[in-house]
Amino acid sequence: MILEDIKNISVTKSVDARGTACPGPLLEAKKAIGTIKPGDIMEVLSADEGTKVDIPKWCTKQGHEYIGTVEESGYFRIFLKKK
Repeated sequence: MILEDIKNISVTKSVDARGTACPGPLLEAKKAIGTIKPGDIMEVLSADEGTKVDIPKWCTKQGHEYIGTVEESGYFRIFLKKK
């Protein structure tokens, strides 16, 4: 998937964890994933650099699909699909 496609993806749930440092964004993602159905798309907003590594690793361990990361001004949008 190309960057423009990822930017325009329709999300079911958006988790704004920009005010938290590691492991805050990952913990917020773990809580939020339980509120969506399999096949739904979630985005995690984070200003913490470590989140770009933590979320994809967590997706792999949990069986979710990591879609991609979009870098915005001062934060990241990390997209995943619940399996």
